[in-house]
Amino acid sequence: MPAGESGTAYSHSPHNASETRHFDHPHKVMLGLYIGAFLGMLSETSMNIALPDLMDEFSVSSGTAQWMVVGYMLAIGVVLPCVGCMLKWIKAKTLVLFALACFLVGALVCTVATSFPVLLADRIVQGISTGIVLPTMYASIMRVFPPYRIGAANGVAGLAVMFAPVIGPTLAGALIGALSWRAIFALFAVVAVIAIVCIAAFFVTPIECTRPAVDILSIIASALGFGCLVAGVSLISDMGFSVAVVGLLVIGVVVLALYAYRQLHIADPLLDLRALGIAAFRTPAIMVSCSFACTLAFMYLVPQELQRGLGMSSTLAGLLMLPGGIVNAVCTLMAGRLFDRHGARVLVWIGVVMAAIGGALFFAIGVDSGVVLFLAAHIIVMVGIPFISAVGAVRCAQIVAGPHGC
Repeated sequence: MPAGESGTAYSHSPHNASETRHFDHPHKVMLGLYIGAFLGMLSETSMNIALPDLMDEFSVSSGTAQWMVVGYMLAIGVVLPCVGCMLKWIKAKTLVLFALACFLVGALVCTVATSFPVLLADRIVQGISTGIVLPTMYASIMRVFPPYRIGAANGVAGLAVMFAPVIGPTLAGALIGALSWRAIFALFAVVAVIAIVCIAAFFVTPIECTRPAVDILSIIASALGFGCLVAGVSLISDMGFSVAVVGLLVIGVVVLALYAYRQLHIADPLLDLRALGIAAFRTPAIMVSCSFACTLAFMYLVPQELQRGLGMSSTLAGLLMLPGGIVNAVCTLMAGRLFDRHGARVLVWIGVVMAAIGGALFFAIGVDSGVVLFLAAHIIVMVGIPFISAVGAVRCAQIVAGPHGC
């Protein structure tokens, strides 16, 4: 068995360059990507706690401050559909190192930023970096691990991603209380350096560069369509359904419809939407999307409500998010292994029932409810969502990595 990069041994069939390599230490190979994905979610969840302080620091409205989150997500949404094409043209290791280096620069600039536009611009740069790292991690899992270990591997990846919400709000609240919001970006820079070192030392490029034809029109349509749609939805809170907002939404929907039509009718699509025509892939993909949307909604709305609605400090709000975050991370890690042992149906039903119960409890929370009801509702929801998302992610990965692909 020959030695691969970084001294990692693997077996690789010469007949199919895209077949899975079998690494002696696959988690070591993936370590830098795990840390990079953790950094991306840490950046997302930490910023939710910091928004009230940014509003006071730069004298901006809640709607404007929200662009620190919305702009980050918008950048992810725009770049993510293009990552598959990037990985076919650029070595995964080179692409990830570039993305993390950009994140590092963005974090350093944000640490010393003196105006909100500069802060937001570099925040968007960080979003672009996260949009590259996250899909690259999951694409690499399917090639670094053999199919029978994909469930457990996705559990570890899920833990890396979901551990950030465990400590993000609490850590951000503590840093703001002890220092300032700038310390959060300084922490991002430190984590980015660690991720870069691990990628440089251990990561092996597992994805073959085939360099297919690039459809520039698809790239433009993807950026315009997703950008207008996300921007339109985000502006509703400030501008309502004004002419500008409706215009953005209409442009986004129309352009994405044309984009989808083009992807289905060209030889080398930027994003192969034909996979959604396969029910075995479509259903878990929808599960992942919905559960992740719920997770982001809780991460964003709950800290805002605790601080602005109930008048709690950033430190206390972060501490109240901690138990649910811990449960979320543990359940995410367990879900992959339970899937390998018991299959999808049981886990999905557990997840749906728990999420429904927790969501119902949230409707009962009022200003006089106290923290016990909040903690119960948050923990129950954080039990349910990981089971749904983990099952969906593993099923998608197994189908794509199967003997015939997707």
